[in-house]
Amino acid sequence: MKNEFSKKWRASTRPGKQRKWRVYAPNHSRRFLLSAHLSKDLRKKHGRRAFPLRKGDEVKIMIGKFKGKNGKILEIDSYKLKVFVDGMQNTKKDGTKYNVPIDPSNLMITTLALDDKKRVQAIAKVAAVAKTGEKK
Repeated sequence: MKNEFSKKWRASTRPGKQRKWRVYAPNHSRRFLLSAHLSKDLRKKHGRRAFPLRKGDEVKIMIGKFKGKNGKILEIDSYKLKVFVDGMQNTKKDGTKYNVPIDPSNLMITTLALDDKKRVQAIAKVAAVAKTGEKK
């Protein structure tokens, strides 16, 4: 694999190549790497398994130290491909608290933030495709 990102590259069993692909991914592709699964009721409602995360979404943590806890997304770091959830903090030795970065694959969306018109249109588009069964 070359130094730059390749759209044509599909998969490899070598973990280093997989990590390299994620590191060199351009910004428009990173958005989809920051996706999480939808809860069962949202999956039925919208006809889609996963959706890109946004600030304001309510999520449930499925894996890790904070497993089973719910919270709102405070910040999304598209460079490091990590998400910061409200209330998920660790304490340093000096007593200060900091937000813990969480991988999006360890999250499940329980409530979508629908305050953005573009996101509402994207959800409607997905629902229309799910009903007709055709991709545009």
